[in-house]
Amino acid sequence: MSDNHSTADLKKHIRTYMLVFLALLVGTAITVGLYYVHFESVALTVSIALFVASIKSFLVAGFFMHLISEKKAIYAMLFTTAVFFVSLMFLTIWAMNDYPVIKP
Repeated sequence: MSDNHSTADLKKHIRTYMLVFLALLVGTAITVGLYYVHFESVALTVSIALFVASIKSFLVAGFFMHLISEKKAIYAMLFTTAVFFVSLMFLTIWAMNDYPVIKP
Protein backbone atom coordinates (compact mmCIF):
# COMPACT_ATOMS: atom_id res chain seq x y z
CA MET A 1 0.00 0.00 0.00
CA SER A 2 1.56 3.26 -1.10
CA ASP A 3 1.27 6.52 0.75
CA ASN A 4 0.02 9.13 -1.73
CA HIS A 5 -0.03 12.00 0.77
CA SER A 6 3.17 13.46 2.09
CA THR A 7 3.53 14.81 5.58
CA ALA A 8 3.84 18.36 4.25
CA ASP A 9 0.57 17.94 2.30
CA LEU A 10 -1.24 16.74 5.42
CA LYS A 11 0.18 19.61 7.48
CA LYS A 12 -1.08 22.03 4.82
CA HIS A 13 -4.61 20.60 5.04
CA ILE A 14 -4.57 20.60 8.84
CA ARG A 15 -3.39 24.22 8.81
CA THR A 16 -6.22 25.15 6.42
CA TYR A 17 -8.82 23.45 8.60
CA MET A 18 -7.49 25.14 11.72
CA LEU A 19 -7.59 28.57 10.04
CA VAL A 20 -11.17 27.94 8.88
CA PHE A 21 -12.08 26.83 12.39
CA LEU A 22 -10.57 30.00 13.86
CA ALA A 23 -12.42 32.11 11.28
CA LEU A 24 -15.67 30.39 12.31
CA LEU A 25 -14.92 31.15 15.96
CA VAL A 26 -14.34 34.80 15.08
CA GLY A 27 -17.57 34.81 13.06
CA THR A 28 -19.45 33.39 16.03
CA ALA A 29 -17.95 36.02 18.32
CA ILE A 30 -19.02 38.72 15.84
CA THR A 31 -22.53 37.25 15.74
CA VAL A 32 -22.77 37.29 19.54
CA GLY A 33 -21.33 40.81 19.68
CA LEU A 34 -23.83 42.07 17.12
CA TYR A 35 -26.64 40.78 19.33
CA TYR A 36 -25.86 43.56 21.79
CA VAL A 37 -25.70 46.30 19.12
CA HIS A 38 -29.11 47.77 18.34
CA PHE A 39 -29.52 49.18 14.85
CA GLU A 40 -32.28 51.60 13.92
CA SER A 41 -34.00 49.45 11.30
CA VAL A 42 -34.88 45.80 11.29
CA ALA A 43 -33.84 45.47 7.65
CA LEU A 44 -30.30 46.59 8.47
CA THR A 45 -30.12 44.16 11.37
CA VAL A 46 -31.30 41.27 9.21
CA SER A 47 -28.93 42.24 6.38
CA ILE A 48 -25.90 42.30 8.67
CA ALA A 49 -26.90 39.00 10.28
CA LEU A 50 -27.35 37.37 6.86
CA PHE A 51 -23.99 38.69 5.68
CA VAL A 52 -22.16 37.20 8.66
CA ALA A 53 -24.09 33.92 8.34
CA SER A 54 -23.37 33.66 4.62
CA ILE A 55 -19.63 34.07 5.20
CA LYS A 56 -19.72 31.36 7.85
CA SER A 57 -21.78 29.06 5.63
CA PHE A 58 -19.34 29.58 2.76
CA LEU A 59 -16.47 28.52 5.00
CA VAL A 60 -18.29 25.40 6.17
CA ALA A 61 -19.55 24.39 2.71
CA GLY A 62 -16.36 25.34 0.91
CA PHE A 63 -13.76 23.76 3.13
CA PHE A 64 -15.38 21.20 5.44
CA MET A 65 -17.74 19.88 2.74
CA HIS A 66 -15.02 20.21 0.04
CA LEU A 67 -17.21 22.20 -2.35
CA ILE A 68 -14.36 24.57 -3.13
CA SER A 69 -12.76 21.95 -5.38
CA GLU A 70 -15.91 20.63 -7.07
CA LYS A 71 -16.99 20.80 -10.71
CA LYS A 72 -19.10 23.49 -12.37
CA ALA A 73 -22.40 21.62 -11.89
CA ILE A 74 -22.03 21.86 -8.12
CA TYR A 75 -21.33 25.58 -8.42
CA ALA A 76 -24.41 26.03 -10.61
CA MET A 77 -26.62 24.30 -8.02
CA LEU A 78 -25.05 26.32 -5.21
CA PHE A 79 -25.59 29.56 -7.14
CA THR A 80 -29.22 28.65 -7.85
CA THR A 81 -29.81 27.92 -4.17
CA ALA A 82 -28.24 31.26 -3.21
CA VAL A 83 -30.42 33.13 -5.73
CA PHE A 84 -33.60 31.51 -4.37
CA PHE A 85 -32.51 32.23 -0.79
CA VAL A 86 -31.80 35.90 -1.50
CA SER A 87 -35.11 36.18 -3.40
CA LEU A 88 -37.06 34.76 -0.48
CA MET A 89 -35.29 37.04 1.98
CA PHE A 90 -36.04 40.03 -0.26
CA LEU A 91 -39.72 39.05 -0.41
CA THR A 92 -39.81 38.66 3.36
CA ILE A 93 -38.31 42.10 3.98
CA TRP A 94 -40.45 43.69 1.23
CA ALA A 95 -43.67 42.34 2.75
CA MET A 96 -42.66 42.98 6.35
CA ASN A 97 -45.23 45.74 6.96
CA ASP A 98 -48.09 44.30 4.89
CA TYR A 99 -50.50 43.36 7.63
CA PRO A 100 -54.19 42.80 6.96
CA VAL A 101 -56.42 45.64 8.06
CA ILE A 102 -58.77 44.60 10.84
CA LYS A 103 -61.90 46.73 11.05
CA PRO A 104 -63.46 47.13 14.51
